[in-house]
Amino acid sequence: MVLVTKPAPDFCAKAVIDQKIVDDFKLSKFRGKYVVLFFYPLDFTFVCPTEIHAFQDKLSEFEKRNVQVIGVSTDSWFSHLAWLKTPKNVGGIQGVTYPLVSDFNKSISSQYGVLLENLGVALRGLFLIDKDGIVQHQVVNNLPLGRSVDEVLRVVDALQFTEKYGEVCPANWKNGAKSMKPSENGLKEYFTTA
Repeated sequence: MVLVTKPAPDFCAKAVIDQKIVDDFKLSKFRGKYVVLFFYPLDFTFVCPTEIHAFQDKLSEFEKRNVQVIGVSTDSWFSHLAWLKTPKNVGGIQGVTYPLVSDFNKSISSQYGVLLENLGVALRGLFLIDKDGIVQHQVVNNLPLGRSVDEVLRVVDALQFTEKYGEVCPANWKNGAKSMKPSENGLKEYFTTA
């Protein structure tokens, strides 16, 4: 399911934020901010805590860019809370401060097209949502393949650069690198001076 260019499906669910359960967590309350919404398979597993900590480690970089990071799995809010109370050195995610949403009824994962119905868990889906609630980027990995948080930041930078300057970002573009005008002449100029 491709959601890019479409409104991000809204949801209201239970979430855990800073070890507190929130009953009515809504995606739509973040309009006006960028959102990185990422799905992970299960609490108390192996690749998942490495990703969750990697997002926490770069959280200040996302905040500088006006980006809200939100994690989602099909676990219960009680499982999220227990995992957040478990120290990192024994496989926990203690210290994580961004919201972890409970998709216990699996409706959010289904709406975003990342639910593995035979297992009842989400694939490693990630969606970059702009300030107007439109999905601008999505990527889905299979269960054993962890994501690069640096790549997520690079894509955020590319989106914000494009919005601000009206130019496009070529392959392997990083903040501060050469961009191009979205035209035939812009492409020729890019290759002439690259």
